[in-house]
Amino acid sequence: MSEARTSLLKGLRPCDLDAIFRKDLYSFVQRAFPIVSAGDRFQPNWHIEAIADALTRVLDGEIKRLIITVPPRSLKSICASVAFPAFVLGHDPTRRIICVSYSEGLARKHANDFRALVRSPFYLNLFRSTRVSAAKDTELEVMTTARGFRYATSVGGTLTGRGGNLLIIDDPMKPQDAHSENARENLKQWYANTLVPRLDSKADDAIIVVMQRLHVDDLVGHLLEQDGWTELRLPAIAETDDEVRIGEDRVYRRRVGELLHPTRDSEKVLADLKHTMGSLDFAAQYQQQPVAPSGNLIKWSWFPLYDSPPAWQSGDKLIVSWDTAMSASELADYSACVVLQARAETVWILDVLRERLDYPDLRRRAIELHRRWQMPRSYSLVIEEKGSGMSLIQDLKREGVHAIGVKPTQDKVLRMSAHTARIEAGSVYLPRQAGWLDDFRHELMAFPASKHKDQVDALTQALDRAFTTKGRIRCTTVRCY
Repeated sequence: MSEARTSLLKGLRPCDLDAIFRKDLYSFVQRAFPIVSAGDRFQPNWHIEAIADALTRVLDGEIKRLIITVPPRSLKSICASVAFPAFVLGHDPTRRIICVSYSEGLARKHANDFRALVRSPFYLNLFRSTRVSAAKDTELEVMTTARGFRYATSVGGTLTGRGGNLLIIDDPMKPQDAHSENARENLKQWYANTLVPRLDSKADDAIIVVMQRLHVDDLVGHLLEQDGWTELRLPAIAETDDEVRIGEDRVYRRRVGELLHPTRDSEKVLADLKHTMGSLDFAAQYQQQPVAPSGNLIKWSWFPLYDSPPAWQSGDKLIVSWDTAMSASELADYSACVVLQARAETVWILDVLRERLDYPDLRRRAIELHRRWQMPRSYSLVIEEKGSGMSLIQDLKREGVHAIGVKPTQDKVLRMSAHTARIEAGSVYLPRQAGWLDDFRHELMAFPASKHKDQVDALTQALDRAFTTKGRIRCTTVRCY
């Protein structure tokens, strides 16, 4: 698709080309590439379209908080730190942009590439209302005659007196620092206490983070725990079938095992990188799926995939399993629910919910899911009997909803370990596509070192119910199914 778009540009009149370059960020990146990367050949690919589309949605005000995670050498910096600021200022020379990298040297490199672009005859002809002011044209700051600017700094750098309405954070940490808890905490503190306060309007202005993942608790891992972020995750090797937006009403359908950009990184190149780097660093930097060093109790490849769940048969079980936050007041914690269909020694995971819920919303969601899934069949609603779960069981009982309270007698690792052989044997199926798959995989692959274990606990509890022996689970209500 990207090659087709490239061929369409050939033969167009200069005025028509300029109209495309002004409107379409992907085409602008392609045209800007030889200016900032002289001697290299632009290699079109759908993932660059996806990045350009996500950045355009920021420019249009559709997205306020954007995360792009992509392997090294995937054109992310030219797109996000060089071409995009130039494109933004071309459309609005009053915009105030702050660009951040992990070192001043890298920040200077991106800034000088940006300066080369906005000084080029191509850019000066394309955006005739945007001109660099002679009052401020340095390696770290370029100001327009309309008093907009692109200011470059590094993590830890001073921003006193600075304000902006677009923050672009590009590779904020060196890979060798990722395993230092102190370095990760310093970055998160600098982001929260120094960088974010520089926004002119916290509600209306935008933040973009573009990086390769480095650790489960890196900046992206920290930000994804917060609400309001849109993530574009582009692993080097697709681990699930996926539909990636590459434009308005346009998607790229990516299949399991498909390489991100095979003309740049072939299967052999990636295999050699994995061997050289080790599987943990490769999973983080190339797959955008960091795993804690003590994690990986379960492998994603153990789960077979289904397109549609099987038709219901006599003897099947439908299980709705909840792991709730410890108390109704702990809004930072998640509640999780796993829904599965069990038949003999096989289960199909039908749905997963993971949300931060105060108690009234938790109660409402539990009733909602109960009504959605309860039918004249073998059905169990299972809730861990702790914290808010205890109150939930009693409230549901008053509503006429029969719930099974469970008190685990073993720790989380032992409970999941009891099911690993069954999962490895391919007895637990996942849908080929679902909106919840990425969060589910992230937590499951990092277990037991994952920061949150809510989905894992809900899954273990559901599997316990599906494969329980008599008396293993204690029912606290007068009726069980």
